[in-house]
Amino acid sequence: MSKFFVKQNQIKGNKINIIGEDVNHIKNVLRLNVKDKIKVCDSDNSQNYECEITNITPKEIECEILKKIEITAEGNVNLHIFQGLPKADKMELIIQKGTELGVTEFIPLNLKRCIVKISEKDEFKKIDRWNKISEVAAKQCNRDIIPKVRNIENINSLCEKVKDYDLFLVAYENEKENYIKNELIKIKNKEKNYKIAVVIGPEGGIEEDEINKLKLAGAKVISLGKRILRTETVAMQVSSIIMYELENGGI
Repeated sequence: MSKFFVKQNQIKGNKINIIGEDVNHIKNVLRLNVKDKIKVCDSDNSQNYECEITNITPKEIECEILKKIEITAEGNVNLHIFQGLPKADKMELIIQKGTELGVTEFIPLNLKRCIVKISEKDEFKKIDRWNKISEVAAKQCNRDIIPKVRNIENINSLCEKVKDYDLFLVAYENEKENYIKNELIKIKNKEKNYKIAVVIGPEGGIEEDEINKLKLAGAKVISLGKRILRTETVAMQVSSIIMYELENGGI
């Protein structure tokens, strides 16, 4: 059953109006008709509904709520990925796969070794595109929220955020002793909701002085193993490890 997201103000009683790009997708891509059923999620409250299409117009799809769906795809881990801006379309891959793996937010980072430089003029367009990629991925993997892609941060603003997390990790290829497992064991608690951040450098890694700033702010610098991974691989690996170990009490 296809899934679509709406805002709370699109729900009136037992009626839901779907607008925007989803109208074309329902009509012309999926070729759904009146009486076909779809799943609709109130993205403001993470509430899912099974709905029946009751009317199709050029600008909206009208639906009737048949029942609430109580099953949730969201767990107890609120994971934020702070990603050093990578080259080409790697950020799109990171957002797509991170959304599938349960990431809650993506925050692009402008670090010293970032080759990609995004101007203020182009930033809005980039962020808008990345948020659309997140939405498409969220629909595909049946998420109950659309992970947000935030505005680009720098090392100084990043350091100010360390205190806001239960655990703030920095993946660093030159760390040889402190592995991610060591830090996850320290906070693991089956009854806990976690807010965790992970900083990942761009292709060239993170400068030592940036690492030192993050350490002083209270971040935990970790190793992911003996092999040096591509930046897009790090995002997927670390998300998988954290969800495996902590989501809903771990395995």
